[in-house]
Amino acid sequence: MSRGIRKVRSAFHSRPTLEGAGVRLKRAFGHPQLPLFDPFLLLDDFHSGDPEDYLAGFPWHRHRGIETITYVLSGTVQHKDSMGNHGSIGGGGVQWMTAGSGIIHEEMPQRSEPELWGFQLWANLPASHKMMDPRYRDIRHEQIPFVRHDDKVGIRIICGTVAGVRGPVGDVVTDPEYLDISIDPNATYEHPVEEGHTAFCYVIEGAGSFSPEGASLTGPETVVLYEDGGSVRIATAETPVRFLMISGRPIHEPVSWYGPIVMNTREEIERAFEEYRNGTFIKQ
Repeated sequence: MSRGIRKVRSAFHSRPTLEGAGVRLKRAFGHPQLPLFDPFLLLDDFHSGDPEDYLAGFPWHRHRGIETITYVLSGTVQHKDSMGNHGSIGGGGVQWMTAGSGIIHEEMPQRSEPELWGFQLWANLPASHKMMDPRYRDIRHEQIPFVRHDDKVGIRIICGTVAGVRGPVGDVVTDPEYLDISIDPNATYEHPVEEGHTAFCYVIEGAGSFSPEGASLTGPETVVLYEDGGSVRIATAETPVRFLMISGRPIHEPVSWYGPIVMNTREEIERAFEEYRNGTFIKQ
């Protein structure tokens, strides 16, 4: 039996921070919120019309034990990695990178008009998959399906299935769902969510009510974390709303996190840094 519509557990407003070589961005959640968002670790919102805020980029750096998901709304981010992959993530495109046993890569935003805007989500891997082979998936805008619901709701499906339509990313151990949803004014949308999965929304534009009780409207740069249940309900008033809807199966394992490395124990973190120093970090 379904546990009904999910209530809001908590909400966080994103905060300015510096990352990479000096990129100005907003962090919706991160290390201080562990383990509330399990299996997700971090969500960053990079959004600026000033190239000085982002051109320094994210030069060569390492990851192990996680997946990084970069979704670009507008502008371009060029990338390279230690597996020989290279290319550009354009507006509406996604890079789904599984670091697994270890990868070294760089992500360099390009001067973009009128702005660069995108998101990076970090998803944890369970102990059984932390040392899996790295892999990389580059998804172009036209590969992401779009569906309509009741003529008032539009949904881009990056990962997961809506109305029988499956997104281009599959075979992910935490069974995630990643959707970009837009709702017209004066409309209500109820979206099913797997019970037991962690679920949250991040508001991109406009405002909506993310509580089943129809509480006050929530605006941009706010992440809404839900309690458990079988669905979420979002309603709008006079303005539309656009938000990311993300969910996944929690791992329920210890997290040892230092910089770009996320493992289960301190010893595994120390081993990763030692391997990086002695040149054995990359396994493939």
